[in-house]
Amino acid sequence: MTAVGVIGLGNMGRGMALRLASTAHRIAGYDVSREARQQIAAEGIVVVETLAALSARSDLLILSLPNAEIVEAVMKGVDGVLAHARPGTLIVDTTTSYPATTKEVAALAKGKGLAFIDAPVSGGPKGAHAGTMTMVIGGEAADIARAEPILEAISAKRVHVGPVGAGHVAKLVNNLLCASHLLTAAEALAIIRGAGLDPAQVLAGVNAGSGRSGVTEINLPNWVLNGAFNSGFSIGLMRKDVGLATRLVEELGLDLPMATVVAGIWEEAFTRLGASTDFNAITAHPDFASSPFHQRGRA
Repeated sequence: MTAVGVIGLGNMGRGMALRLASTAHRIAGYDVSREARQQIAAEGIVVVETLAALSARSDLLILSLPNAEIVEAVMKGVDGVLAHARPGTLIVDTTTSYPATTKEVAALAKGKGLAFIDAPVSGGPKGAHAGTMTMVIGGEAADIARAEPILEAISAKRVHVGPVGAGHVAKLVNNLLCASHLLTAAEALAIIRGAGLDPAQVLAGVNAGSGRSGVTEINLPNWVLNGAFNSGFSIGLMRKDVGLATRLVEELGLDLPMATVVAGIWEEAFTRLGASTDFNAITAHPDFASSPFHQRGRA
């Protein structure tokens, strides 16, 4: 049986660890937060007290971390994965990270006799718990095949999109599109309500046509029209991901004005609505279409 270690026991990592444990995999976890360690230990997951110890005992490591900088620290630190993982260990990075960082740490891992794939996820904490997430995966086909029994347990759909780093490019593109679609959906709602119509009825028509998107089919009915705003993904996280996408745009030397507009709007939303606010709430801001942060994004 594969010994799986989960590094990062926040909303997503905790969900994946619990899901894997429920499917009879041998799981242990580590988080820098004592509270996170205590919580998951109370739920029956073995907790290892140091990153070094978890790295040394695992055949496969899943990274579920806040950002690329922490991925780099976890991999390259004195007590980190590169220093303590056994040769042959497979590392699966589910973090929404930066492609250049991914390529760097993957190359370092290869030099240590380790394998590395990037497999960022969509589906939120509920998807992590239920095993219904989607993964876009970058890496060698043989490494992905080796990880498949574990990935299958925590995701419903997996798409191999290219070499190491390609998964993170795909995830940034995905989240930039989602961020953009939320803004256009907010304007669509303004039109529908301004015309005195029922948004749910009109959106049923939109979703039967070519204007539909993941936002109109999933986000609006599940978290917006019902006023729930509890998707588990925050404005702060979306602002981070949009920022990574625009950083990649700049690094590639591209001139993409719509990406610039979207980034500006999410920066202002972060300031006005707060980092912890559910990201779908950007659609419900009063007078969104004419709000100062929307107009500023267009400037």
